[in-house]
Amino acid sequence: MNDWVHDLGEVLESDESAVVVTVAGVRGSAPRETGAKMIVSGRQTAGSIGGGQLEYQCTRIAVQQLRGAASYKAERLQRRFPLGANCGQCCGGVVDVLFERVSSTAWLDDLRRLHSERTPVVLVTPLKQGSGKYLVTGDRCLPFESDTACPDEAITEARQLIATGDAATLCGGYLLEPVVHSNFNVAVFGAGHVGTAIVDILSRLDCNVRWIDNRRGIFPVRLPPAVSAIESADPTREVAAMPVNSFYLVLTHSHPLDFEICEQILRRGDFAYCGLIGSASKRRRFEKTMRKQGLPEALLDRLTCPIGVTGIDSKKPADIAVAAAAELLRARDAGCAAIDDNEALPGNVRIL
Repeated sequence: MNDWVHDLGEVLESDESAVVVTVAGVRGSAPRETGAKMIVSGRQTAGSIGGGQLEYQCTRIAVQQLRGAASYKAERLQRRFPLGANCGQCCGGVVDVLFERVSSTAWLDDLRRLHSERTPVVLVTPLKQGSGKYLVTGDRCLPFESDTACPDEAITEARQLIATGDAATLCGGYLLEPVVHSNFNVAVFGAGHVGTAIVDILSRLDCNVRWIDNRRGIFPVRLPPAVSAIESADPTREVAAMPVNSFYLVLTHSHPLDFEICEQILRRGDFAYCGLIGSASKRRRFEKTMRKQGLPEALLDRLTCPIGVTGIDSKKPADIAVAAAAELLRARDAGCAAIDDNEALPGNVRIL
């Protein structure tokens, strides 16, 4: 997740400097993965590297680095934390952590620009020698405050990460962190109480949200970075604007409009999830009409209504939002698992 790019920019706008704390390597069991980040400034923290004693100790080190304490004056520090011995955490693994004091924003400005342009980029950080940063795209390598060239091996690996979509990794003493837009795309139709609560939760996840409504002035003035609000006189047309394998939540103020949107999603067919707010009786009414209009049973079976993980019966908007977001995550991860299984199968055998 790339919230840290936005968070660091905001922190540096209000503070002169900050320390970026990054999980730079993991062996065994650990609370977070390589690339997880926390930002520490004189007045605030953002993000998390896993909580517990590990995060507490790392926060203390970051504060000392900000203050320029005797043992923490370097702009870039590394520490190793055996979680069981040093932190009393039952994970039992070993975590390498990188501490970087940041005040110059040149590389960050370019990184934010590339990210806003939806250009896949890998942030390359030397761990063992050298200094500065490198931004590697499909056709460029931009150095910042570096006294050495980024090695060809790291550039090649960075471009491989862009091609495969893999997560942060280590390569020959360099930390490589992909900064790419998520392929978890969600369309939320409806900006009422439930829609607003759902978008609030989704905005904290690693996904891209298109929030659609046909009412004027219904959206908040300020939106999170990953949320796009679309005021459309004909919301059904927005179904076609979504990428393949998108996730749809339909919860407008109008049952006829809900029906039209769901029909468009089902007829499109290439969706990962189609959820409709409502009761089992609403589903039965929709299905009856859709059958008359020729939609096959195989598509009707893919309509999820009611929405939300089972066992949560509350009708409060916030509770519905939690249940619906959990169901989306479960559907997303089930889809990823199916893709992984397909890649491991021989020949043309596919799991559908």
